[in-house]
Amino acid sequence: MAKFEVNILGCGSATPTLRHQPTSQVIDHRDRLFMVDCGEGAQLQMRRQRLKFSRLNHIFISHLHGDHCLGLTGLLSTLALHEKGSAVTLHMFPEGADYFKRALGFFCGDTPYKIHFNVIPHGYTGIVYEDDSLSVEAFPLYHRIACSGYIFREKPKARHIRPDMVDFYKVPVREMGRIRAGADFVAPDGTVVDNVRLTSPAEPALSYAFCSDTMFDERVAKAVEGVDLLYHEATYDDSCAHNARKRGHSTAREAGRIARMAGVGRLVLGHFSKRYLTEESLLREAMEEFPDVIVANEGMKIKLL
Repeated sequence: MAKFEVNILGCGSATPTLRHQPTSQVIDHRDRLFMVDCGEGAQLQMRRQRLKFSRLNHIFISHLHGDHCLGLTGLLSTLALHEKGSAVTLHMFPEGADYFKRALGFFCGDTPYKIHFNVIPHGYTGIVYEDDSLSVEAFPLYHRIACSGYIFREKPKARHIRPDMVDFYKVPVREMGRIRAGADFVAPDGTVVDNVRLTSPAEPALSYAFCSDTMFDERVAKAVEGVDLLYHEATYDDSCAHNARKRGHSTAREAGRIARMAGVGRLVLGHFSKRYLTEESLLREAMEEFPDVIVANEGMKIKLL
């Protein structure tokens, strides 16, 4: 199966602690790296996790609170020192693009690589990146300021050729692309060979959704419906539900409820408040709503299955 995995660089909330770094993740899809959020220390975590700077070409920023973007200027400055050759595209809201253009102009004015900005309107729902095998879709989250979630979706994959059968039916090499795409084969004498005789089913197309930061909202469940893996913030447990509502965050129980409502495959909890010395209460409360829960931690690599 082609590589599709999530690397957790940071899963803490606003204040860095000795246990957790601010939010940042790197999605590795077929050895191409996509970063979501870039809190302080992200570039050091990339080194610790042996993620190559040269393969990072897209960075998606969810919102403009410091714990989600203050590592960006330092990371891009380091990329300049490494003489990265290919371009980097920053996907963010208009005011973020305005600020980082100024900051990067001051600190990274002469980079050996191009920096592009893809400006995402507030409240936007739709595709913000696409290539032959993957799309990235933005959707609104519900925080104290404008905030965006992202869904990484694989495109449908080609079926697998059965060598024994294409040899038996003497299928020309020039027909392989069409057959992998699902077409039947028409022999020179007019005989039609059904595609299912020549191929086996394709691997499933997988999907990953990133939701941080947001209050509990049924619209989030609708947006991430059916994804294979959901990362959802779980800043507080039930005892601090009042803080969650006041500060535009979710409890772990609410994260579990969103996962259940959306019918996702697995749930990853993150964005933990500094008040917790362990995440046991968060895991317990989330699992009372949804059975398959993972607690994020720095250095964790989560493979989509």
